[in-house]
Amino acid sequence: MSAQATLVLATLEQAVELGLLPEEFEKIKEILGRTPNFTEMSIFSVMWSEHCSYKNSILWLKTLPKDGPHMLVKAGEENAGLVDIGDGLACAFKIESHNHPSALEPYQGAATGVGGINRDIFTMGARPVAQLNSLRFGNIELDRTKWLVKGVVKGIGDYGNAFGIPIVGGEIFFDECYNTNPLVNAFSAGIMETNGLISATSSGVGNPVFIVGSRTGKDGIHGAAFASKDITEDSANDLPAVQVGDPFQEKLLLEATLELGKTDAVVGMQDMGAAGITCSTSEMSAAGGCGMRIQLDKVPTRQENMKDWEILLSESQERMLIVVEKGKEAIVQEIYDRWDLSCEQIGEVTEGDRLQYFVGETLVADVPAADLVLGGGAPVYEREYVEPAYYEEFKKFNIDSIEQPSDLVQVAKFLTAHPNIASKKWVYEQYDSMVGTINMGTNSPKDAGVVNIKGSNRALAMTVDCNARMVNANPEEGCAMAVAEAARNIVCSGGVPSAITNCLNFGNPYNPEVYWQFVGSIKGMSKACRKFETPVTGGNVSFYNQTATDGNEVPVFPTPTIGMLGVVEDKSHIMSLDFKGKSDLIYLIGESQDNISSSEYLASYHGVRESSTPPFCLDTEYDLQSIVKKLIRNHLIESAHDVSDGGLFITLLESAMPNNLGFDITSAAEVREDAFLFGEAPSRVVVSVREIEEDKFIDLMKERNFPFSLLGHVTKGEIRIDEHSYGDVGEFKKIFDNALGDKL
Repeated sequence: MSAQATLVLATLEQAVELGLLPEEFEKIKEILGRTPNFTEMSIFSVMWSEHCSYKNSILWLKTLPKDGPHMLVKAGEENAGLVDIGDGLACAFKIESHNHPSALEPYQGAATGVGGINRDIFTMGARPVAQLNSLRFGNIELDRTKWLVKGVVKGIGDYGNAFGIPIVGGEIFFDECYNTNPLVNAFSAGIMETNGLISATSSGVGNPVFIVGSRTGKDGIHGAAFASKDITEDSANDLPAVQVGDPFQEKLLLEATLELGKTDAVVGMQDMGAAGITCSTSEMSAAGGCGMRIQLDKVPTRQENMKDWEILLSESQERMLIVVEKGKEAIVQEIYDRWDLSCEQIGEVTEGDRLQYFVGETLVADVPAADLVLGGGAPVYEREYVEPAYYEEFKKFNIDSIEQPSDLVQVAKFLTAHPNIASKKWVYEQYDSMVGTINMGTNSPKDAGVVNIKGSNRALAMTVDCNARMVNANPEEGCAMAVAEAARNIVCSGGVPSAITNCLNFGNPYNPEVYWQFVGSIKGMSKACRKFETPVTGGNVSFYNQTATDGNEVPVFPTPTIGMLGVVEDKSHIMSLDFKGKSDLIYLIGESQDNISSSEYLASYHGVRESSTPPFCLDTEYDLQSIVKKLIRNHLIESAHDVSDGGLFITLLESAMPNNLGFDITSAAEVREDAFLFGEAPSRVVVSVREIEEDKFIDLMKERNFPFSLLGHVTKGEIRIDEHSYGDVGEFKKIFDNALGDKL
């Protein structure tokens, strides 16, 4: 456990190499009143990186709504958001990205993303109960894409399965814009008592500071800075910036930490994620308005003779920083010793706001905590933004320019087999969805993941949603539609939307067109969250997601992934999407539109990528969801499934397949048949109704004065549309189940 001190003065060239702007280097000299040494500059470079400081996004993030009826901890206050779910319980939940590490080393990149997000949850005192993930990959025909998919899925599965938390849902989308830069967004939710919060703060001069969990190694050094720049052909050289995970160690850390949380020994605790010891010491000190003295030579290390800056910046996984009440050190030591985890006192809380890092008697860095952090002295920028030329061009799309295919059965089979629509069975069969026996979605599929709260009549509903093609076409409307879809999925599953967390994946913020997409998305998210009373509890921003080749930057689709939590107030309200019985009636709530804009059908079947979003109205969406809630609570429907990717046909097919039933429907005369079947206009839900309940159902719909129409009825297994047979549901099920696996 030896450490080496480095006291070389930093240069402007080194600062720029580490991602700092020349003016930021000058600002650091001003703050310190001198030129920083290399270690001090490394500290500033990671803390002022986009990944830690949100310097290019925080001005707009502050405009998002933070207040809601269930909020206990608001965005930015702790490691994750916390909402009241009733019965004296709270749910901590958050989504984060691990995009850049996954692009280089998909297995460890994805695995450590899962580990990191779960640590954010249990550091607050909540036991993680469920995970979801939102994944984006490039062209599925490419060997590199297949390598990335296999590595990411195995990384998520191996870590999650070993850690013992069920994966209850998610989404996967393929498009060429993600060829170089996949997106790996991991969501975790945990349950705790409302008064059980462990805060990420430091206080009490003289209180000891402990590092617990794994030993510190050279993995993940400068990981935060690496996450704040483009992926290029030289990025393979950044492989040491990718962390290595150990789920079994994390499981021990979880149990020990939750046990410690029940004692009175803890003042504050923070997970060591981005920027490692640097981030946890500075953020906890800034939050508590105090300083710390840290002995880096006391940090348990994996390698001999690690340099001071390597120990400070390492992002080795499964580690926590804990501030303990003086005199209660033995409690901490006993718990972590019993769980066979490293536990070492490395310093103490000091008066003032200086962070002083020592190796032996040598002071290697002396920096003010407040100047390092978001909300303190970290830089804040308002970037220029400009509407891209494509935006108005996309609006010119007219459905009349597309000839309707003569064989719609062939189109239906094409879409059923498309990797963006086909079953993700090949993926989720590698995940343990049953561990913990609380997943309520394994026997009957639902629009959202539903998790049992043991000992309560309540359940949690959760989902991750974002149609990135729609957001690209119109960022403001597309992002509002993503929030609406998430809420619709919660409602169709029997829940009440409570709050959201977001993972904002965009290209380079210095590109005015990319920044315009970012600003538009924030505006759309704000107005939709206000409408549904789902405040934003936090999340993360991931910029620099693009391909940099031959000097050209091609950004990914703007992908503001929405992770939404909902509460099922009574388990009798849980609703599944599968048709239950032959002869049940099938109704569409909402209106079909003569529109195929931004649909998978238009983009993939016709190869037309230039179109806008379908018309969308938040008031209409809100009314639709109110009606679906009422129908579920009055027990008037047998199933509910929202119309989204692939349009009405795919919605009906997904409802028919679980019980090997079919459907016989009639299309709307006033809408083109391809638009009726494959258009992706929002604010529509397909429900099935028993004949005996039909009159009550119609009475309620008429009372609410909302558009609805009878599509047809559930059949024994044949699919018929306008008296034309599309074949047996079994044939479509075979295509749907095997298409993705066959591709990979």
